Amino acid sequence: MKAAVYKGKHRFAVDDIPIPCPGPGEVLVKVRYSAICGTDVHEYLYDATPVGAVLGHEYSGTVDQIGQGVTLWKKGDRVMGGGGEPPPGINYALRQHPRYNFREMAVSQNSMRSYAEYVINKDWQIMSIPEGVTDQQAALCEPAAVAVRAVRKSALKPGDKVAVLGAGPIGLFCIQVAKAAGATEVYVSEPSSARAQAAIEIGANAVVDPTADDPVTKIVEYTNGIGPEIVFECASAKSTLSQAFNMAKREGQVVLVALAWEPTSITPIEWMGREITLVSSFGTSHSDWSIALDLIQAGKIDMQPMITDSSFIKLEHVQEAFEALVKPSSQLQMIIEP
Repeated sequence: MKAAVYKGKHRFAVDDIPIPCPGPGEVLVKVRYSAICGTDVHEYLYDATPVGAVLGHEYSGTVDQIGQGVTLWKKGDRVMGGGGEPPPGINYALRQHPRYNFREMAVSQNSMRSYAEYVINKDWQIMSIPEGVTDQQAALCEPAAVAVRAVRKSALKPGDKVAVLGAGPIGLFCIQVAKAAGATEVYVSEPSSARAQAAIEIGANAVVDPTADDPVTKIVEYTNGIGPEIVFECASAKSTLSQAFNMAKREGQVVLVALAWEPTSITPIEWMGREITLVSSFGTSHSDWSIALDLIQAGKIDMQPMITDSSFIKLEHVQEAFEALVKPSSQLQMIIEP
């Protein structure tokens, strides 16, 4: 099968490698769509991916083969990568390890590798794609579930005003999930005009271009000089965490969603007197995926503004896609069709 294999030093190559054979309790899935995740882009940017690895974990497809003892699935079932609930006794480090460190313990160690024509998973790791959810939507369920978790971890209440910093895929999902959870106003900071337009289309009340205006000043103005109750930091730019603290209202909350791989500066004296709370949200759980699917089915998450004809690429163009994504980009979402 064809697969995008990481060769080191910011270089992929599309190689022919053997189609994996599912062992006991495993499922082989033929990949239909595989979305490019920001985490994979960071691994590429910082050359943190082991040579020979095949990345990719946001995917949809159909069951092609099942291993011994698998009873949950049959050939032809529509499935999406991830979202399953670990059975009792499975050591799921992300949720169980007392000193979990993503950089040291998780980078490229995921068994999913969907930048390829086929991918193997444990039978419990995948989820069924329900009626009313397309294969394209299913490939983006994981980032939607990340946004669901962020909103669930927040203290958001019906009627709250919210800010979202960064209108990439996660930020765009956070806008919609926050609205679904009862936020009455959502303000966004985003320099890309294409992403800003998508944010407006999916329900943002206003978008600030941080290269033209100070987002703290503008968003505080939009909220009658008070500041938003909740700020979702989805950008991981060097200034955005500081901006999030500075714009939040008294006893407001900053929810850190973006993965910053480099130090970022904050000045506590500027916001500490307002007793701002910081909450971090990382990854997903089975319930987050289930809620995301419900919101997709109900039409409360609209992916159409995020997907254009230029979103879809073939495996042969993975290298160019990653080179583009590590730079300031107007791309909303890139999806591989193996």
